[in-house]
Amino acid sequence: MDIPRTGLADFGTTGIEQLNDAGCLVVTGVATKDQRLALQAELADAMKRTPVETSDDAGAFYPGHTRRVISLVTLSETAREFVMHSMVKTACDHFLLPNCSPGGRYQLHVSAAVQIGPGARKQVLHREEDTFPFFAVPRPNLVLATMWAVSDFTAANGGTRLVPGSHRWSADRRAEPREVRAAEMAAGSVLFWLGGTLHGGGANTTDEWRYGVILTYSLGWLRQEENQSLAVPPELAQTLSPELLDMIGNTPNGALGFHAAGGLASADIENTAQSLVDSNG
Repeated sequence: MDIPRTGLADFGTTGIEQLNDAGCLVVTGVATKDQRLALQAELADAMKRTPVETSDDAGAFYPGHTRRVISLVTLSETAREFVMHSMVKTACDHFLLPNCSPGGRYQLHVSAAVQIGPGARKQVLHREEDTFPFFAVPRPNLVLATMWAVSDFTAANGGTRLVPGSHRWSADRRAEPREVRAAEMAAGSVLFWLGGTLHGGGANTTDEWRYGVILTYSLGWLRQEENQSLAVPPELAQTLSPELLDMIGNTPNGALGFHAAGGLASADIENTAQSLVDSNG
């Protein structure tokens, strides 16, 4: 099975079905050149401060010869636009919202800009949902992942490797080399994959750096992999839109997450209580 492809205009129709069937999908023509240049400029200082590990432990989860910058909501206005893109919310509404708690919603799970450099090895295949081992594989939809191509992605420069269809496999099913596909896509494209789809970064055998932005989303009653409450300082949170505050988990999510942090939205006690009533009939 190959990685299906669609254009932005068709994502809400054929794209959702393709993603459901294959567990992964490339959507072309999403981010503009101006957006990609703006994001690189906004993250340039953070990238420069991030050391590149030149040595490499073949057994380590993260390969060497890479740079990884997190806390993108804090660092980049363009990344905030990507986080809230209508295409992504369409996908999250379809795959995640049905598994959210009554009155709840999904949330930003991880934000990271990743540069894979020359000489980087391929990453071990894994599932985004492996951090929640309580659920047996194949799990219900818990996580939805996106990779925004800031540069071109090729099989040679570290394009993400995926195993289409693996979101429906049992835990003991192993991928054969012939089943692994590289996500090759032009800059500005977005790669989607479901949390149960096997994937991993590719090896970079070229002399160029591959640049991508990972934004993943999870059910609101799960622990975020990246602690957005600490990643986004209160002084910045006070300037963000209510919708983005909801997405990063700074506001109550059904009956979860109420608080009285200074200057930020506090719990709506009536709605919190009602969500508990509703969930019990």
